[in-house]
Amino acid sequence: MTFKNVTIAGSGVLGYQIAFQTAFHGFQVTVYDINDAVLEKAKAKFSIMSDAFKKDLNATQKQLDKTFENLSYTSNLTEAVKDADLLIEAVPENPKIKIEFYNMLAKVAPKKTVFATNSSTLLPSHFAEATGRPSKFLALHFANSIWIHNTAEIMGHSATDPKVFNDVVDFAKAIGMLALPLYKEQPGYILNSLLVPLLSAATSLLVSEVSDPETIDKTWMKATGAPVGPFGILDIVGITTAYNIDKIAAEKTKDDLKLKTVAFLKENYIDKNKLGVATGEGFYKYPNPTYKETDFLK
Repeated sequence: MTFKNVTIAGSGVLGYQIAFQTAFHGFQVTVYDINDAVLEKAKAKFSIMSDAFKKDLNATQKQLDKTFENLSYTSNLTEAVKDADLLIEAVPENPKIKIEFYNMLAKVAPKKTVFATNSSTLLPSHFAEATGRPSKFLALHFANSIWIHNTAEIMGHSATDPKVFNDVVDFAKAIGMLALPLYKEQPGYILNSLLVPLLSAATSLLVSEVSDPETIDKTWMKATGAPVGPFGILDIVGITTAYNIDKIAAEKTKDDLKLKTVAFLKENYIDKNKLGVATGEGFYKYPNPTYKETDFLK
């Protein structure tokens, strides 16, 4: 594995975390997003990440100073990838947006650059042709709060070069991840094949007016010992991501409950900018959600 320069495309919920984690482990990282205003918001998030690394990883100020030295920013895609050995795409979970991005990227990226998608549920084979380099393209999926939940699922498609696959496995280990190779394409990978049905069941209970978010979360947390319930997880993941996944499923299946769920999330959360932790409110209010209170399960 000879990766040194890494570009992160998209500075949203996971993009900025991937960027900071990678820079913390000594790689030169360029953060790309659609405009400078979005990048300024990402810079503010890095200050929060710095505090989290101090608290959770006992990171020293010297380590964090070096991390910031390893980070650079641009809204010019050509500039962002000019030296990239690896590009990790973390743009919205929307096939049209991803394909448009890869069509642009293919025209400006050096031949050496390996492309990896951080898609939560979409398969790399969906985008392989759009990349213009199918053999150097695969999925590299991270869980949220990646400095703590440090998993990295690596999943190729039928045309992925085995050496590229192994190089990305080695890269995942080099940035402190537990590398989890998948041997065939699987919608949702491992983590979301387990997680998405849970979150879907929770939103179905809410939309069907069976119960409220707090009660549903209390049920799951008390019965299983989990530290957070499905609606707390949805806030962490980002309600926009859940909405996009549900929207794709609804359009494909025309299922009445899925369609109702999409409409419910749009009206009550998306349109009101209640997107979860990132905006300070989703199913809970942040930074002090009620599910973290000591008497929540009493």
